Amino acid sequence: MAVVRTVLTGGSGVIGRATVPALREAGHEVLVVTRSPRAAEIVRGLGAEALSGDVLDLDSLSAAYEGADAVVNLATKVPVGNRALVPGAWRRHDHLRTRGVANVVEAARLAGVRRVVQESVSFVYADQGDDWVDELRPVDITSTTEPVAVGETQIQDYACGSRVGVVLRFGTIVGDDPQTRYWLRATERGRRIGIGHPSGWAHLIHTDDLGGAVLASLHAPSGVYNVGAEPAQRHELVQGYADAARVESRPFLGPVARWAIGPRLEPLARSLRVSSDHFAAQTGWRATRPKFESSWLDAAMNRCPATS
Repeated sequence: MAVVRTVLTGGSGVIGRATVPALREAGHEVLVVTRSPRAAEIVRGLGAEALSGDVLDLDSLSAAYEGADAVVNLATKVPVGNRALVPGAWRRHDHLRTRGVANVVEAARLAGVRRVVQESVSFVYADQGDDWVDELRPVDITSTTEPVAVGETQIQDYACGSRVGVVLRFGTIVGDDPQTRYWLRATERGRRIGIGHPSGWAHLIHTDDLGGAVLASLHAPSGVYNVGAEPAQRHELVQGYADAARVESRPFLGPVARWAIGPRLEPLARSLRVSSDHFAAQTGWRATRPKFESSWLDAAMNRCPATS
């Protein structure tokens, strides 16, 4: 693969921290737009150049994208744990999915960038029970998933004969990340973490596989791609957390608890037996962690204060 000058937004987050080393190891020039000194410090620690800017500031993005061969937008602001229930907690996240993606697309147009890659999520699909879910399956638009769909549409509209737009619908991230550590602590304390039906399917991806997937997207044709490991049944996921925490597995959340938490939880309860075969066929990418097991949680266990 030829050297690609790639500019990232969201490069100091969970996916970004996996992506920057993967791109650099492949020989690419990597620059990351950051909006705080702390984020810039993280980026420089990963070996990339930090550029001051903000995905919600079109002028700063336009300047950052000058001379770029590809831009990758990984900018999200997903509240972890109970913070997700605080009113207004998702406001910036939704802005990043809508206005932020619009800025990325417009700045890329102004700078003449040929390829834009956008991070997305697979729980945008409608519940499919035990059926396999490929990229042709219908999505289910709610107040929670609408910002995701808006962002995806803007990337798809960007693609044309001279430009490439790639959407990566990642599975739920599990591994060395704050949300995994939150669920581990909750499991250890005897709380219920099971969402949806125990026999339903969850689409997952380990943090070790995030960077390789973004790297592969730099030579993918325009389109929407599912990206993840083999789907796991939800009872297997809950049991894996219990095994890692060395506690008894708890029952799943009941309907009253799900109602009390609100609509933000509903997409996470959908049964999604998602296939990533299309992405593999187009790019050759395969998950190095192909099947969920409790060892996926080892790094999070080592960093989880409650388990020390």
